[in-house]
Amino acid sequence: MMQKNSVYLLSCLINQISMKRCYKLDFVVTGISTSAIFLLIFITWLYLLHKKRKLMTMREKFFKQNGGIMLQQRISGDGGSHDQARVFTIEELKKATNNYDESRIIGKGGYGTVYKGVLSDNIEVAIKKSKLADQTQTQIEQFVNEVVILSQINHRNVVKLIGCCLETEIPLLVYEFIPNGTLSDHIHNVKGKSSAFTWDIRLRIATETAEALSYLHSSASVPIIHRDVKPMNILLDENYVAKVADFGASKLIPIDQIELATIVQGTLGYLDPEYLQTNQLTDKNDVYSFGVVLVELITGKKALSFDRPEEERNLAIYFLYYLKEGKLFQILSMNTCS
Repeated sequence: MMQKNSVYLLSCLINQISMKRCYKLDFVVTGISTSAIFLLIFITWLYLLHKKRKLMTMREKFFKQNGGIMLQQRISGDGGSHDQARVFTIEELKKATNNYDESRIIGKGGYGTVYKGVLSDNIEVAIKKSKLADQTQTQIEQFVNEVVILSQINHRNVVKLIGCCLETEIPLLVYEFIPNGTLSDHIHNVKGKSSAFTWDIRLRIATETAEALSYLHSSASVPIIHRDVKPMNILLDENYVAKVADFGASKLIPIDQIELATIVQGTLGYLDPEYLQTNQLTDKNDVYSFGVVLVELITGKKALSFDRPEEERNLAIYFLYYLKEGKLFQILSMNTCS
């Protein structure tokens, strides 16, 4: 009997020791797991902090690289002008465009992509992402100068520049949003837009475009040559009021100069032949391009089309030939007679 009791007591003692060991083991495992979780959280926090600091450093670098400090100095030097350029953050424009969702794209061209955005105060804007970045100090100064000048232009037939974002490698420009598409859409009946495009409306658009170019050439604080005048760069509002847009190729001309030697830029079919031969940029180059736009308005034909017979591919040459032959009415757009 005593032997059985002793065995029982020994068994109980062994069980208690085993349970204590299990408790200690569980405690150790739990401790290690908890420490591992806290370590993982700490490492993740350090990574996110490093990433955030790196992102901020990169934004600061781009901001300085794109002339942000210079622009701020120019803005503050204007004495708080009501029309001064607004400097946007990356977050503001991402939110305005739903992180640049493809559904927000309203235009693509040789100089970049344009997105429709809605700012926090419910103002609709057009945000342009350019393809090429200006890197030299001279180009940065010209960009800043252009932003300041264009933001101060207050002409009813020039699209208003609201501001820019300099925290990205390529600066983003923010313009007022014009809802009724481009002049090209209406001339060439893209998505049925030419239904109300009468002769009177066309002539008024031509007059308004001419007034805008005259203002840019003669009345702006520093003369501006657009350098890419074409129907794609003339927007129309809901009342068919013309708005000259897209100054990606534009040049500011010092007041004491009447011409500027440049690399030829523009769109074939609208380029001044004299500019092509001499590389000398003057306001006459815009006037020639406007003349092609005017012919496109009254004929309804594209400035350059390889679908037409060879002698008719270039609209300007084609138009002059018919004009000399006294056959002008044969090439006028039938849509303009209404």
